[in-house]
Amino acid sequence: MDLHLKNKIALVTGASRGLGYAAALALAKEGCRVVINSRDEAKVKAAAEKIQRDTGTQVIGLAGDISQADTPSKLVDQTTLMFDGLDILITNAGGPQSGSIDTLDEAAWQKGIDLCLMSHVRLIKAALPHLRTSDAASVLTVTSYSVKQPIPNLLISNSVRAATVGLTKSLALELGREGIRFNSILPGWTETERVAELMNARAAANRSTVEEETRKQSGQSSFGRMGRPEEFANAAVFLVSPAASYVHGVALPVDGGIIQGTF
Repeated sequence: MDLHLKNKIALVTGASRGLGYAAALALAKEGCRVVINSRDEAKVKAAAEKIQRDTGTQVIGLAGDISQADTPSKLVDQTTLMFDGLDILITNAGGPQSGSIDTLDEAAWQKGIDLCLMSHVRLIKAALPHLRTSDAASVLTVTSYSVKQPIPNLLISNSVRAATVGLTKSLALELGREGIRFNSILPGWTETERVAELMNARAAANRSTVEEETRKQSGQSSFGRMGRPEEFANAAVFLVSPAASYVHGVALPVDGGIIQGTF
């Protein structure tokens, strides 16, 4: 299937590794010109160079902390200055601090809100003038399956990511008539560097092994395994592509069946 992505312009945040990197790589393979972002300048530059080397498509890495109020607009400005436009925005960020209602203070909550809600708000707001001039405008917010099935000890993530899905659906209803599509993707446990770090932490806390913790977590999926980054990326790239032109306002789980509800 031709996804009609050749020469489209995309900005993907949180993309020096993990799910964001996988999505950026898949977009570049489809001929999309891509700007990727992360906080670490050396890592994002290296990631951009690798994607460009592997795909032959122009990829630029920009450093910046999207939880900071002024970073999203700077990223959009730099992207549109270099590529003269913007068609696709994938808003992706890391996870907030774990903990319970008793252990999390207001500072942790505010950091989580800035990272996992306001970064999406600010990126979208900055991108809208450019998306309005695109003939294939699409926004994809990356959240978590926790918005449908809360994950223990991730109270901030469970709460704030659900707000981002509400934002996405609201914007789909408000801006669909302008030809801008909004969707959200809800990944489950996926074999990324971040998940490897979590499995190591669990093994240390439980005095077990990484293999045992990975086996236990994988067993919650109907497939009995974690997802692969490219499986997430395939769904993400389809959703933002013109091939999905009538897919709008969707919150799509890519979770291997870990969500047990019917909706």
